[in-house]
Amino acid sequence: MSLAHGAAAAETALPRQIADAIAAAGGWLPFDQFMQLALYAPGLGYYAHGSPKFGALPASGSDFVTAPELSPLFGRALAAQVAQSLRATGTHEVWEFGAGSGALAEQLITGLQALGQPLARYTIVELSASLRARQQERLVPLMQAQPGLSITWADSLPDSLRGVVVGNEVLDAMPVQLLARHGGQWWQRGVANSHGNPPPAQAQPAPEALNSEAIAFRWEDRPTALHPPLPVEGEHDYVTEIHPQAHAFVTTVAEALARGGAGAAYFIDYGFPEAEYYHPQRHMGTLVCHRAHRVDDDPLADVGRKDITAHVNFTGVALAAQDAGLDVLGYTSQARFLLNCGIAQMMEAADLPTRANAMKLLAEHEMGELFKVIGLATAGHGAAPGFETGDRTHRL
Repeated sequence: MSLAHGAAAAETALPRQIADAIAAAGGWLPFDQFMQLALYAPGLGYYAHGSPKFGALPASGSDFVTAPELSPLFGRALAAQVAQSLRATGTHEVWEFGAGSGALAEQLITGLQALGQPLARYTIVELSASLRARQQERLVPLMQAQPGLSITWADSLPDSLRGVVVGNEVLDAMPVQLLARHGGQWWQRGVANSHGNPPPAQAQPAPEALNSEAIAFRWEDRPTALHPPLPVEGEHDYVTEIHPQAHAFVTTVAEALARGGAGAAYFIDYGFPEAEYYHPQRHMGTLVCHRAHRVDDDPLADVGRKDITAHVNFTGVALAAQDAGLDVLGYTSQARFLLNCGIAQMMEAADLPTRANAMKLLAEHEMGELFKVIGLATAGHGAAPGFETGDRTHRL
């Protein structure tokens, strides 16, 4: 599917598919199911069609920039920690989730090679055919230039694995459940068709003739027994998220590493520990959308044409990993982690544009403080240098 055709399909067929799913469910879908379709519906969801997503400027047609796209020093610094974990666990494989354009994979592979750290296999778990094709175009020549290195793609995680798992901005893209407190009670926020349930798809024109503006969605809250993991002080109206899918994913990764007996995992994302996440003043939640490097708070509009994301509850991540048998190596800001991994020395040797972009990874008002890093490992890993100073594990 071409990029233009993929984007056009998202504008037409995807709203119809979601409207049909709402009707089939009795007129209401929990938000996590809506988000799943909006982002990952095969061939139609935001991450499933071929439109540009990652880039530094809107002129490229991209919607947002990630750290590896911003500076190659991000992956080089992370490689220092990955290399130490490979040595500590006696393993020779890296697994990456959410590999995007393949920039981080390229940086890690070349960074590990420069550090003299043997790497037998780099495996990317990728469900999007368009992103997989983009990654292969970038990485296959790298594999051909490094005899003995295998770069492979997988659809899922094996039951047991040994190695280092990396996920940069992967947890924030996992569907969340929305909760709303009003009248002193918690409700689950879901999505309904704005004009009632439309006729079934087979009674409609072909997807190419559909007008996406004719299909609209609205919020609808329903009673629920769900609630945040911490009490939220006060009686004021409050909207927030809970993350069962992200925590289940972390559990799956942790169980696979525990069964393998040797490995570590590093997740980098924007988020907070639980006490900050459910602070009484955070009454509007963290759910946002990204399109053309602009942020908005309406995931029900332009479905399939923009990213939908929520901040990460890092306390929940840590607890899920511990319950599955892993130790928490550390938790800190992205800036402190990268500095611990030697990015300052790398910047000294870099040219001015590279140093300027790397500063955005560290600056408190850019990515440095908002993004956090959590490290997890099987027993016996030992201390991780990325958390040598500034460790905030006590705040989880």
